[in-house]
Amino acid sequence: MDKQSLRKWAKEKRKQLDMEKISSVLIDKLVQTDEYKSSNNIMIFHPMKEEVNLLPLLKDKSKQFFLPRIKEKELECCPYCMGDELCESKFYTQEPICQACSKQNIDLVIVPALACDKEGYRLGYGGGFYDRFLRNFKNKKICCIPYELCVETVFPESHDVKIDIIICSK
Repeated sequence: MDKQSLRKWAKEKRKQLDMEKISSVLIDKLVQTDEYKSSNNIMIFHPMKEEVNLLPLLKDKSKQFFLPRIKEKELECCPYCMGDELCESKFYTQEPICQACSKQNIDLVIVPALACDKEGYRLGYGGGFYDRFLRNFKNKKICCIPYELCVETVFPESHDVKIDIIICSK
């Protein structure tokens, strides 16, 4: 198997899972971590189809949340509160329309993934946006993922950035 085959497999596998229930389990586990508890500024992501949904975290008024926005080949982070206006990107994701801020303001990034491996690498959609964004990011990176999408390897390459903590649904 290679990255492309693994992406296809992971997308099909996700369709079989109860992502609403899994998302709830993952949120419960995430909020118990010291990394979440000690962070004030947290970047999450707006879920695409069959993706983990972390938007219920926005109810936590003790935190400031941010969503990513794609600008050319880079990710920007934008402050976001429930109900703020969003627009659809060229990749069909929902993105904020407000002014972007420095990623240096972010304490914790929750990174999306199709799959993760035991070494702490994630399989994204292939655009490299998060790897570029996280390349010099000094704070914590967490991935919340269904247990069924934790695999032996995601075939990491030299440009792939390791995630600090993988939170699985089991």
